[in-house]
Amino acid sequence: MSHFEKEQRLGSWRKISLLTWGAPSDPTVYGMIDVDVSRALAYIAKLRAETSAHVTLTHLVGKAVALGIRERPEVNAIIRRGRHFYRRDTVDVFFQVALDGGTDLSGAKISRADEKSVVEIAEELSKKAERVRAHEDKSAMQKSNDLLNRLPARLRGTLLGLGGYLSYDLGLDLRFAGIPYDAFGSAMVTNVGVFGLPSGFAPLVPFARTPILLTIGVVEERPIAVEGKVEVRPIVTIGGTFDHRILDGYQAGKLAQRFRAVLTDPEKELG
Repeated sequence: MSHFEKEQRLGSWRKISLLTWGAPSDPTVYGMIDVDVSRALAYIAKLRAETSAHVTLTHLVGKAVALGIRERPEVNAIIRRGRHFYRRDTVDVFFQVALDGGTDLSGAKISRADEKSVVEIAEELSKKAERVRAHEDKSAMQKSNDLLNRLPARLRGTLLGLGGYLSYDLGLDLRFAGIPYDAFGSAMVTNVGVFGLPSGFAPLVPFARTPILLTIGVVEERPIAVEGKVEVRPIVTIGGTFDHRILDGYQAGKLAQRFRAVLTDPEKELG
């Protein structure tokens, strides 16, 4: 007979997640694409050689999805009070950041990612991620996490729901109260490949109101057909989770086309 022991030491993200999701009922759809990143890796190596920025595939993926959203502005939206669509006026990408040896999760938002170069995204995210990992982040998001940790467990879920309602459904700016304004932006990007996972899907975060979440798998050498011949190329699997109320197959397909174009030939698409 199995026995269960209550886990006493939970990270802040784990506490939030337990209060966020219940039984599956959301209109979530999933999809994945495999991308040959031969040219992407060469492009990244070139940027590293020309600059001091530690550019990675994660930054390039963030740039690619930002450009795709800019070209399909109807997906850069939130839903208010369950029935009204409101478009964001900027394309912002949230990059998830693992901390405390991977036992906790936080992140940082890059505003106007579609207007920034891959190097600019890498440099800005590096600075923000360093502060997050050192627990020196003084952003509204970290203040919000600190506030949640000080509250009794029974009140945390209520506060998360209330904060999302006031911020998104009523459009109030609650930064003065430690509740960030649209902290997660248009899309989230997380790299599960750093943990050795070839692919994966991640759940949408209800209180974030972000309709797109991308996961980056580990880059693997795989055989593929190139002009009728089998070649071994570096391939990465990108998983996507989407809010079906905002995106359907048409929008997701268009995003995937732009996304794939940037990753397969960034020199051509980005210059």
